Amino acid sequence: MSIFQIAIFAIIAAILMVSIRSERPEIAMLISVAAGVTILIFVVSKISAVINVFNQLTARTNIDLIYLNNILKIIGIAYVTEFSSQVCKDVGEGNLSAKVELAGKIFILIEAIPIILALLNVVVSIMP
Repeated sequence: MSIFQIAIFAIIAAILMVSIRSERPEIAMLISVAAGVTILIFVVSKISAVINVFNQLTARTNIDLIYLNNILKIIGIAYVTEFSSQVCKDVGEGNLSAKVELAGKIFILIEAIPIILALLNVVVSIMP
């Protein structure tokens, strides 16, 4: 599935939601969530190519794999948080959306700690 197929799929889902929303809002919400999950599943299946590039980059350089893994985890957390937050907003749960975003930020900070510590160690080792 290419980005064009995803766009067409999303447009069709949006048209269905708009046409159904006035009479059956609960069905429109389910279509929205199902379409979003379908798109997310497709995108996650493409992540293996990105992971392979990171592994090749690690093999060619002397960068510790743990830092690249943490960066991938941070990116994944950001995407999952954004998706979950948007779903909450779509169903009218703005407060829950804000809580999901806060949780995502905290998890990103936790995953970033090893990278921050490594940078601080480099800075301290450079200083006289």
